[in-house]
Amino acid sequence: MKKIIISSFVIALGVLLYSCSDFLDVPVNNQLSTQEFYETDEDADQAVLAAYDILQWHQNIWGSGWSSPYLVKTLPSDEGQAGGANEGDQPNYVALDRFTFDATNAPIQAAWAVNYFGIYRANLVINNVQDDSDLKRRVIAEAKALRAYFYLELVTQFGDVPLILTELAPSEYNQSRTPKADVYAQIEQDLTEAAVILPAKSAYADFDKFRVSKGTAQALLGKAHLYQEDWGAAASALGDVIGSLEYELEEDFGVLWSEAGELGKESLFEAVYVTTSGYDWGANGYPWGAAAESNIHIQLMGQREGAFSGVDSLNNGWGFNYPSPKMWDAFIAAGDTKRRQATLMSEEEFIAAGGEVNDANAYDYEGFFRRKYGSFITESDADGVFQLNYGTNWRLLRYADVLLMSAEANYRNNNESVARDHLNEVRRRAELDDVTASGNDLFEAIVNERFLELAFEGSRYLDLIRWGRAADEISGFQTGKHELYPIPQNEILTAPNLTQNPGY
Repeated sequence: MKKIIISSFVIALGVLLYSCSDFLDVPVNNQLSTQEFYETDEDADQAVLAAYDILQWHQNIWGSGWSSPYLVKTLPSDEGQAGGANEGDQPNYVALDRFTFDATNAPIQAAWAVNYFGIYRANLVINNVQDDSDLKRRVIAEAKALRAYFYLELVTQFGDVPLILTELAPSEYNQSRTPKADVYAQIEQDLTEAAVILPAKSAYADFDKFRVSKGTAQALLGKAHLYQEDWGAAASALGDVIGSLEYELEEDFGVLWSEAGELGKESLFEAVYVTTSGYDWGANGYPWGAAAESNIHIQLMGQREGAFSGVDSLNNGWGFNYPSPKMWDAFIAAGDTKRRQATLMSEEEFIAAGGEVNDANAYDYEGFFRRKYGSFITESDADGVFQLNYGTNWRLLRYADVLLMSAEANYRNNNESVARDHLNEVRRRAELDDVTASGNDLFEAIVNERFLELAFEGSRYLDLIRWGRAADEISGFQTGKHELYPIPQNEILTAPNLTQNPGY
């Protein structure tokens, strides 16, 4: 069952860590104070739902315009191009694609702010809910796993970041950056403690499948170890997920990206949306004034209206995030037809399916259309009140990624047989031959498999950085600078103790 997670009552309690210190201190009628809340199981559950809610925030966050944390991780990669109408259409996204961004880039600012808002809400749960019932103990564990997820997003993209574990007084807003080793240590502690308490995914009722489970915590712990090159610990944590037998690969790769594949047997963690709630475009006009609860970025990434028509199974959209020829060529070189068909399509295939190309010179279009996270007609409410909203879930962590991370960790940990087994499990779903290579050839096979399997899922850019390959693979990438995003300038102005990353 799909669930929209909106807990507006906590918004009245919450303020962002650095930039929201100027609210008037006045009583709010018909709302509970922090001291009065968090008493019952229901209070605790509502509070943690407010932390989950942050996962949905992907547009127009505090006046920052189109600000998807997903696209912040995707557009700089070699998977595709920014697109849009022209270079002036959402220039912040174009800057991410062209590596001309700086510390004032709005999507980067929003990626920082969203994760800290999530941390703030998770902290409220961890610090205020008493562990005096089974449900409350589980809720605290969920909050710890969510806090670890938000911090993992921050430390992998910004490096040293402030480590905030309590609600700050205004006098404490001017925070300094914490060494990333300490941030990772907290991530590991939170996930280790959460994994002890959290139930297995199979123990959740269908309507609770969106919640983090023991497997989610273990997989995130493995990922955190992998990013620190702690290969043995990564292999162990990821092995716990695999050995639990809680997860399987979907037989049909294409099903993963449809409504039928949401929260399915391959899913460890998703940001959940519905088509029937979000912005009422008819009543409120364009939603430029608040944090979006609808996944309108799917519309943003549909093929450009006017430049293309006859939409196959896809709605026309606004033309962002077109695939690159390099992405297409990688699928062709691998003989990978099954995954390619669910990931992208050529112009020739588009036309054969009933599409028309009206402008072959559309901005950043290079002859290919993306189908993974496509603007599918069946996932929208195009004829209803909530037009252009999509119910497409962001797949934040899935079992194929766990298998490939395990393959890499085991390869690095001199266990090539396990690495091949987990790599080949993913390849067999794609109907590709088993890899029998060893040594560096095995590692190259793992690298290529992640490129194909996880295309357009926000992994590629960070993968290339941690492998030291970004400068070789991505035009415009500068070694010594682009390994990290800039600390947002508005945060430095508010908290002068923050220092800037090199090169900005």
